[in-house]
Amino acid sequence: MTDHPLPFRDPQLSFALRTDDLLGRLTLDERIAMLHQFAPAVERLGIGPFRTGQEVLHGVAWMGPATVFPQAVGLGATWNDELVRRVGEAVGNEVRAKRAQDDRVGLNVWAPTVNLLRHPLWGRGEEGYAEDPALTSAIAVAYTRGLRGDDTRYWRTAPVLKHWLAHNNETDRDTASSSVRPRVLHEYDLRAFRDAVKAGAVAGVMPAYNLVNGRPNHVSPLLGQQLRGWTEQPLVVCSDAGAPSNLVDSEHYFDTHEEATAASLKAGVDSFTDHGQDSTVMTGRIRDALAKGLLDESDIDTAVRRLLALRFALGEFDPELDPYADVTDFDTAGHRALALEAAEQSVVLLKNDGLLPLEPREGRTVAVVGLLADACKLDWYSGTLLHRSTPLDGLRERYGADNVLFAEGADRVRLRCADGWLRVPETAPAKGGEARGAEGALDPALLAGRTDLPPLTCGDTATDLALVDWGDGVLTFRTDEGLYLSVADDGYVRASADEPGGWIVQETFRLEAVEGHDGGHRLLHIGTGGYVTVAADGAKVAVSGEKIPAADATVFTTQTVERGEDAVARVAAAADTVIVVAGNDPHINGRETEDRTTLDLPAQQDRLWRTARAANPRTVLVLTSAYPYAVTDAAAELPALLWTAHGGQAAGTALARILAGDVSPAGRLPQTWYACDADLPGLLDYDIIGSRQTYLYFDGTPLFPFGHGLAYANFTYSGLTAEADGEDLRVSLTVTNDGAGAADEVAQLYVRAAAPAAGLPLRKLVGHRRVHLAPGAAERVELLVPVAELGHWSVAHGRWTVEPGTYEILAGASSTDIRLTTTTVVDGEPSGPRPVVTHGLEAADYDEQQGTEILDRTKVAGDTVTPVEDTGQLLFRACDFGGGVRAVTALAAGAGSVSLTVDGRTAELVVPATTGPYDYRTVETPLDIAGVHDVRVTLRGSVRLAGLGFTA
Repeated sequence: MTDHPLPFRDPQLSFALRTDDLLGRLTLDERIAMLHQFAPAVERLGIGPFRTGQEVLHGVAWMGPATVFPQAVGLGATWNDELVRRVGEAVGNEVRAKRAQDDRVGLNVWAPTVNLLRHPLWGRGEEGYAEDPALTSAIAVAYTRGLRGDDTRYWRTAPVLKHWLAHNNETDRDTASSSVRPRVLHEYDLRAFRDAVKAGAVAGVMPAYNLVNGRPNHVSPLLGQQLRGWTEQPLVVCSDAGAPSNLVDSEHYFDTHEEATAASLKAGVDSFTDHGQDSTVMTGRIRDALAKGLLDESDIDTAVRRLLALRFALGEFDPELDPYADVTDFDTAGHRALALEAAEQSVVLLKNDGLLPLEPREGRTVAVVGLLADACKLDWYSGTLLHRSTPLDGLRERYGADNVLFAEGADRVRLRCADGWLRVPETAPAKGGEARGAEGALDPALLAGRTDLPPLTCGDTATDLALVDWGDGVLTFRTDEGLYLSVADDGYVRASADEPGGWIVQETFRLEAVEGHDGGHRLLHIGTGGYVTVAADGAKVAVSGEKIPAADATVFTTQTVERGEDAVARVAAAADTVIVVAGNDPHINGRETEDRTTLDLPAQQDRLWRTARAANPRTVLVLTSAYPYAVTDAAAELPALLWTAHGGQAAGTALARILAGDVSPAGRLPQTWYACDADLPGLLDYDIIGSRQTYLYFDGTPLFPFGHGLAYANFTYSGLTAEADGEDLRVSLTVTNDGAGAADEVAQLYVRAAAPAAGLPLRKLVGHRRVHLAPGAAERVELLVPVAELGHWSVAHGRWTVEPGTYEILAGASSTDIRLTTTTVVDGEPSGPRPVVTHGLEAADYDEQQGTEILDRTKVAGDTVTPVEDTGQLLFRACDFGGGVRAVTALAAGAGSVSLTVDGRTAELVVPATTGPYDYRTVETPLDIAGVHDVRVTLRGSVRLAGLGFTA
């Protein structure tokens, strides 16, 4: 017997039994209510409200002040699993500490993002860890273990991985379909999620907005077929914001919201993030779907059971036993030190001709210049800064303020119109007060701009403005007091923002030339699409909610007070060494909802480093950015280059310590830096094999390769061995620090087949270890590599396959800087050719393709292949027809033809028009072939080929 009147309150029982007991006590309406992000309290049972979704990508986001660590891509650049685990632990503790003070803070945390950095123009590249699935998995496992905690029963926080699946484009992100062939699916995209889930520190996943193979991720059969097969632990699937409604409203995949909601619930979605805090819309759709027979109560119970299991694990029902209930660790000295350590470890030294380290000494002057020289930028998923260190701050602190010169390099301009100079009224207060979002917000997209300040006017005196072109003609204007011109909900233009930001950035403008006005320009406000006009009541871009058209825009002329290059040249010539800090603002030209258009550094910033070098050849370029840049000239002409992601609250101090030599840099690139835009495939081309993407397949010459990074010391690699140990390979090597100072090295281990077959990776990362070595010290590094890592997904047999043969094991300092090589031999029988007589050919299981895409065979499951335009081709290698076949059949929809070419012979199957994309017919034609041959299939018209069968 138990002393608890309600079994779900009894901590002596298992969570599973308690969950079942509680589920049985809830009414149908109470269960349905729990399926929304904001689940209400059940007061009659003493159960409080619960919400899914607290953003913690690199610190507690959106809920006011918190420790801000480097961006996720910067954490990936550390290649240091243990460091990232400690960051996760600190973030998890701050979640707990903040929740104790603010119950809006949730314990179901949405992080990390494990989408692979396949394409460097993806706007959300800052959120991922790496282009490689093994590195991404390792960092994700570390971060989630820190977030989860070490207690075997209770969780510190409950991490949800984002965004399932194959999501690397913001362009048309809720309507575009990623065409993902089985090998890319199993070897690349699924891998990033699988290892973290199997490690046991993940509470769930969030599906992405996009479609995969023609089917929205929110109704993906892979949630059941793959995700939930990786663990026995109940996993919660939380929809992305608004995505359930997208199934009807933008994707038009279902005719009604009831159908869409039922389909996503049956596919495995448990918590619906839609319509903000108003749960009535989604719960109403669930009730209607139930009434129409589209759902069973058992479907609802399955989802609620998973959500309740998560809440039990978070200690909600056992506060007296929850080991994390009383955590108060917030902005501690340890967290501040960890933020600095993480920022230091994320810095990558790309090139050094001996100029660095730049040791401080008497009389040495340093000029720090550039648009990010005195900036500490935040991104959409940052918390509010408690501490702030810019490069200028860090260099002044390390070298002495008197020894540091500064020029931002922004152009100082004045804008004039027919009524006078554009000016900020003198009554406007100086910059100060709380930063935007400091009070916290469940949805920061709803935070409004300030309306308590007077709008800009025109008059006899001008306000000088710092003009920055962030690329593609996207401009910001800032006053000497540090306030950006911004537009609030009332449509007026004010000097009111501390930084560009918001879901829709209100601080960016574009100058458009006006025909017939020599030097005259209209000023377009990008956020609203309205044009600036200056009226008696002030400058505005909208009236009564209606944006002002171009025809009514005020025409401005621009007077340059000082060119940014002139200021940079002046201080560069006066200093011993110049540090140019360039990069991006994370809210502009590359962010959630917006992809980048080019790898090029914006022209204004490109001119600044060239100006600095012309004035002083001892010029260092520091790229502070969320993304790679194709800085080929800078790499050729400058003596030193560094890259760091936006490094959080301690970024400036960390950079200064690296430059001064207090810390040897050891960050490594988590993605390939391509030399030019021409090296890139299309943004929506997800076939990394066919289009030769990432270091796995790219056979060109990158500007800087995956895994690249230098140090202030040289390291020797020796003694590489590989020994079989059951299902693993035990690989060992010795790394020795040959330098005069202590330094870190990142030993990297890659594998490849000694005689690789067509389409296999050029090399594949299977292990890494960051080691700290004193001068002259050596360390034996041992890495355990599963033999399965030598394999690949066999489309011929529909399984993971490790072919017998010789494999090379490569150890080095990057994917191209290989220092040692050894081999290992895998015994066994080869898997052999495709058994097409017994298994046929699934159309998506091709070896190569040209001009095709994979779409959904049905709305529930299966793939089909269709031409992108009028004609497409598929190649299936080594098809075994045995003693011979006499006919081939095609299962297809649409209209057109399917032609097979085998051993010089062609058979054509005409597909008559069917009634729709899911109306499949079987057509047959004679085919007389025997033995093993390649099969080439040509698709014409609108045909959608599901598969081919062969009759012996």
